[in-house]
Amino acid sequence: MRLILVRHGETSWNQERRIQGHSDVELNTLGEKQGESLGQVLKNQPITAIYSSPLQRALKTAQSIACYHHLPVNTDPNLMEIDHGELEGLTTEEMRSRYPDFLKRWTADSAEATIPGGEPLTQLQSRAWEAIQRIRALHPQETVVLVGHRFVLGAILCRAIGLSLSHFRRLTLAIASMSILDWNGERASLTLLNDTCHLTKEKPP
Repeated sequence: MRLILVRHGETSWNQERRIQGHSDVELNTLGEKQGESLGQVLKNQPITAIYSSPLQRALKTAQSIACYHHLPVNTDPNLMEIDHGELEGLTTEEMRSRYPDFLKRWTADSAEATIPGGEPLTQLQSRAWEAIQRIRALHPQETVVLVGHRFVLGAILCRAIGLSLSHFRRLTLAIASMSILDWNGERASLTLLNDTCHLTKEKPP
């Protein structure tokens, strides 16, 4: 199976550098344009299925891709972003000010740091990987798109290539980026990481 991992387009919270987990924030104007760019660059790929987090920012991005292939978007709650607990909605500056001890632990070892009132990264990886296993069983020889979130996609990539979650922060996944995993039997190879060449540099008016 070829799995094309797509991070959703931009939202107002991304623009404001707010921590965005389960909050259902929609795409902003630029995010919609990014979704269109993703649809254009993937329109000639032999995609047979599209999966998405049920959160609107991911779902709308997935629909921008699906329209070129006349495919439904299959939503899976296991692909939702991590629950950021008490950090939800804070700006990065507010998080640094209010939770300096957590930030130190997170920087030292993301796998061991528990988000205050939130979801452990290990738990996120476990539920996301359950979704991947189901998708692989359904589409063993096909090309599939999965649209998700920064933490979800990073956790999937770590598991697929055997990278410890302690190194989670070393994987950069920009907004509206694409990464590709190719499976040969049980072995996955990372053949593309954080590709944003399809995005224009134009900002919306």
